Amino acid sequence: MAVTASLKLPEALSSVVRLTAEEKEIKKIPRWYFGGMACSTAACCTHPIDMMKVHLQTHTADGKLRIFQSMINLVKARGVRTLYVGLTASVTRESIYSGARFGIYEVLKPDPGTPARPFYMKVVTAAFAGAFGGFIGAPFDLINVRMLSDIKVPVERKRNYRHVVDGFLRICREEGPLQLYNGASMVVLRAICITVGQLSFYDQVKQTLLGLPYFEDTLPTHLLSSAVAACTATTLAMPVDVMKTRMQNAPPGKYKSMASCFMDTAKTGPLSFYKGYFPAFTRVGFHTVITFLTFEQLRIHFGKDTE
Repeated sequence: MAVTASLKLPEALSSVVRLTAEEKEIKKIPRWYFGGMACSTAACCTHPIDMMKVHLQTHTADGKLRIFQSMINLVKARGVRTLYVGLTASVTRESIYSGARFGIYEVLKPDPGTPARPFYMKVVTAAFAGAFGGFIGAPFDLINVRMLSDIKVPVERKRNYRHVVDGFLRICREEGPLQLYNGASMVVLRAICITVGQLSFYDQVKQTLLGLPYFEDTLPTHLLSSAVAACTATTLAMPVDVMKTRMQNAPPGKYKSMASCFMDTAKTGPLSFYKGYFPAFTRVGFHTVITFLTFEQLRIHFGKDTE
């Protein structure tokens, strides 16, 4: 009888551990607009890096363009405020694009207390949310890239958008409303890659960590989960991001399709698709970490109770 009791003891302890892991997550669910708020906060912090990433991706001349030296030269020549050119477009884009993808992903998650979804369902949900968010945010992404690129182009080619609304109205008036979706296919594809890398991987890594006895629903767990999500998102989205930036910054008619942009980029070698990887990783890394840390704090302190 003692032997039987000893055999049942590990099973009993296992069930206690599983129950504890399920109860670890703080019983608060985020509101639909927390994602947009968190991503907008992150955009304000990482905007200078985003500007230098765009400069690297559109750099076609011979020779290397070094990010930190370029940033220092830019500040010396034009002042610190230059690093925040296009911030209105960036924040508007994040509010709409990220607000939509985070909101959809959270709405489609199972109710608290129900079994967690398998990982492939998280990927499918994130892909759908990213596609929708990317589509509605494409016009503001276009304006953001153009405003960032304005710093380096010759005077006669500068667009000089004063802010995001001015850019939106001028594109509609001067080029036609359809031009707002120039390169939209690449925006949607990148949004899918980014959202899968960020949301589904963050969700899965966090769930796995909370299943271990060493982690709680606290800052270290959020930090480690967001770091893994940042690495995944950057690697998945980088080739698409390079082509997207080139298509959006190109003169009308230069690229007739995604394939023509792909072939033009490939002429300089396969590593061209990872041009600017370090600043992109730095930007996506900081952006992802700040986003999820902000998102989790909003959830914990201002989220809706589930009990």
